[in-house]
Amino acid sequence: MKKIHHLYTSPGHNYFGHHGKEPDEYPIEESESLKLVAGKGIHGDRFFDWKEDYKGQITFFDQAVVQAVRDKISQPELPATTFRRNVIIAGVDLNALIGKTFRIGDAEFEGVEECRPCYWMDYATGEESVEEFLKGRGGLRCRILKDAVLEVGECEVEVIG
Repeated sequence: MKKIHHLYTSPGHNYFGHHGKEPDEYPIEESESLKLVAGKGIHGDRFFDWKEDYKGQITFFDQAVVQAVRDKISQPELPATTFRRNVIIAGVDLNALIGKTFRIGDAEFEGVEECRPCYWMDYATGEESVEEFLKGRGGLRCRILKDAVLEVGECEVEVIG
């Protein structure tokens, strides 16, 4: 079953752009729905209208990978917010959506590339092996192609191009 488990935004960057510095402490805000704006991103998120045609207007992460990391580092309560992705989804091969246009409900996306994990994943989890473990399963960066509202719950993912 395909299901959106969590939807997150953050008003600021904790790690992005902080190389050589301490991270910031912007909170992650969980919502039951996200307002998506084509070509701009998620209303209220740190990457909203950040850069023209930005490839990471919304990010997806696999719920199974959240659990795999929890199991690997023996932290069963590790929150999904640790990964700082917008959508935690189950039952979808995110890497198969790279280079594809797809629809979830009324929302349309272009799968651009993997969210390549970096050393901040080790910092965020407190474990040195997480960056390496996440290679090839770091999530999916997408452009938003159509204004829509994305909601938590069961969903269908339809490749349309």
